[in-house]
Formats: sequence, C-alpha cells, structure tokens
Amino acid sequence: MNILFISLGCDKNLVDSEVMLGLLDAKGYQMVDDETQADVIVVNTCCFIHDAKEESIRTILEMAEYKETGRLKALVVTGCLAQRYQQEILEEIPEVDAVLGTTSYDQIVRAVEDSLAGKGGVELRSLSELPQAAGKRLVTTGGHYAYLKIAEGCDKHCTYCIIPKIRGNYRSVPMERLLEEAGELAGQGVKELILVAQETTLYGKDLYGEKSLHRLLRELCKINGIRWIRILYCYPEEVDDELIRVIKEEKKICHYLDLPIQHASDGILKKMGRRTSKEQLREVVAKLREEIPDIAIRTTLITGFPGETKEQHEELMDFVDEMEFDRLGVFTYSLEEDTPAADLPDQIEEEVKEERQAELMELQQEIAFEQADAMIGREVLVMIEGKVADEDAYVGRTYRDAPNVDGLIFVQTEEELVTGDFARVRVTGALEYDLIGELIV
Repeated sequence: MNILFISLGCDKNLVDSEVMLGLLDAKGYQMVDDETQADVIVVNTCCFIHDAKEESIRTILEMAEYKETGRLKALVVTGCLAQRYQQEILEEIPEVDAVLGTTSYDQIVRAVEDSLAGKGGVELRSLSELPQAAGKRLVTTGGHYAYLKIAEGCDKHCTYCIIPKIRGNYRSVPMERLLEEAGELAGQGVKELILVAQETTLYGKDLYGEKSLHRLLRELCKINGIRWIRILYCYPEEVDDELIRVIKEEKKICHYLDLPIQHASDGILKKMGRRTSKEQLREVVAKLREEIPDIAIRTTLITGFPGETKEQHEELMDFVDEMEFDRLGVFTYSLEEDTPAADLPDQIEEEVKEERQAELMELQQEIAFEQADAMIGREVLVMIEGKVADEDAYVGRTYRDAPNVDGLIFVQTEEELVTGDFARVRVTGALEYDLIGELIV
C-alpha cells in the first residue's frame, strides 16, 4: 500500500510528520513521492498565518482530485488546520476521509486503516495531552541533522498568535524520553540536534518546578555521535545565567541563539502581549555578546502590527541598526481570527506593511553583507551538506547557520567529502549572505 506524505509549516510540524512516517513505515506502508501512485495521501497542515492556511487548503484540494484522476483511496488531514477547522474540512471537502488533531498524530495508523475501510472521521484529544508515539522516527532532513521537539504548546498568549488555541498550554516532554530519542537519532547517523518548541527556554518548568533547559543540554552533550547542538525559539526574557553558562562551557553547543524579539517599540511590545521592553532586549543581547563574544544571534520581527506608527517603525529600524543582529527575518503582521490583535483598531494596509518589511530587510542586508566580509580570513568548522553539481566544490554550513533559514558556505576542494562530514575551512570570500572557502588540508 503506497503512501504519499506532505508536511507543511514549521520544523515542529516536521517532527510530527517524521513520527507519523515512522509509525506507518513500521506497519509496512511504502512511501512514494508521486501523487498518481499513492493509495493514501496524508497532509500535515499549518495555519499559523493566513498564507500558511491558504497553502494548506490549496494542497488538500489538489490532493483530493486524485480520488478522480489517480488511484487514491484515502485522504487524511492532520496538524494545525485539522485541529482548528476539523468539522469544516469534513463538510466542505468530502474527499477527506479522516482528520487528526495536533495531539492525535500517534493515531495515524488507525486513521489510515479506518479510512481505507470506509470508517474515517475526526480524532481529537485534549490539548493537555502529549502523544505517546513509540518507535523509530523516519528522518527526512538527510540523516545528518534532525530536529528534537522538547515541548508542545505555549503559555505566553501573545495577542497575534493562535498557537495556544490549536496546540494547548506548554507541556514539556519528559527528559528521559528526549534522551532516548536523541540517542536513537545519533544511532541513525544524526550529528546535529536542533532543539525546537514553541518556546525552548521554559523547558521543564511544568515537570520539574524550574526551568531545566540547561540540565537537558548537559545530558544531550553526553550522547556519542552528536557533534553540534543548536537551540531555536528562545524567548529573550527567559534567557538566564544557567543557559548562558551551559552554552559557554559545553563544546558541542553551537554559539548560536534564535531569539525572536518581534519588535522594539515598548508601545507595540505591550500591545503584542510580549514580556520585554526595548531596554531589556538591549540588555540580554549585550549580556550574550559579553559572555559569548562569537555568538551568532538570529531574531524575527513583525512589521505592520495594528496601530504601528511611522515613528514606531523608525524606532524599530534604529534598533536593528544599533543591534546589528547576525541573522534576521521579517514577517508582515497577519490578522488571525480569534486572536485579541484581530479586534484592535488601526489595522494597517498590506501595502504599508510590505513597504516597512522591505525597508527592514534592506537595512539588515547591509549589516549581513558587512558581517560576511568580516568573516574573510577566518577558519571555521563546516558541516558538509552536499556537492555542487559539475564543480569541485561542496556546500555546507557553519555554526552560525541553521538549515533552511540562514546562509551557506561553498567549499572549494578536489578532495572527496561526504554529506554530514565536518571539515576545517578557511573563508576566502563572501557572496552577499553566503561565504566561499577552501578546505584546509
């Protein structure tokens, strides 16, 4: 029985997809990437912002057509859109056989079997539960790096965000489960673990009575085979001395921190329900750079939030110019129903949002290009990602670069390298966001 699996949205959703793939693979289902050859199609959806919602709906509709034109017998929809709009999906897209909510993905085998037997439906569980999916994940990232989801849900309730309503409150995955999963990933050849959650910095507070990310990191560093550990989605107000200390002391932890700040105007931060001020953001960045001088800090911003004035946008521009973040992404504000921000007055026109986004990205581009030039002459450790076709060159990443969101380094060498290898490289040039280097033999 052939299954096509489509995973949309974030890396946290990808982990859920890999768990489902592992469960299906263990039952003997064959994975295919051709829609016309699929007996079953599973779409793991996202609905974090409007564009993601549209992509999910469009994908479901496109896959539904294969019930007429292909050999498709069962269509299963999982993930965030499924959690939020389960009844609407079944009513408006009758080709969908089963819907699994965000805490029900461990029931994927039963959902597929029931759908094939004509007994599909909705499987929703309480958002206070954690799925119990035993078995091997089917890693889809190439095998040399993998995401480790350390918690589910969020307690922050930012006014623009729907996540608590579709993923529930914050629930940490027990440490023993994470260490077992990380050990299994290392056994499969994974060399870089990337820690993800809606927020990684609160890990363990619900289970152990105190923030325990630093303890988890110490234990993960003991796992043989893991060379790099990277931490994403750290809320700035939760970055504490213990976390900074473990990043400094443990050689396996990349000097890289993803620190989404969203804005720098105190007025906008308050409307967003964020728990930091501009001065506090300035302090945490300064402390990180003082304690870990070579740290690469990535952040994300939202521009065009309701009521954002031209002056507040300029304030954000000034802050970005001052902070010189190593990596930065900018999203235009997306109005999401059932969020407090959707009811705020002074919603901003899309054209203005996009103009402000472009201004921020143009400013960051100048900063990024200067930082790339400053890397020339440095020796760096590079994880090889693959070979450049028809050239004596490979593409890779430094500790400063998370996969799919940051830059790359092109390594020129006649030596034969393998994906997942680590190589010492001297940076010889810069191509905008990317670097050029030569292998140090």
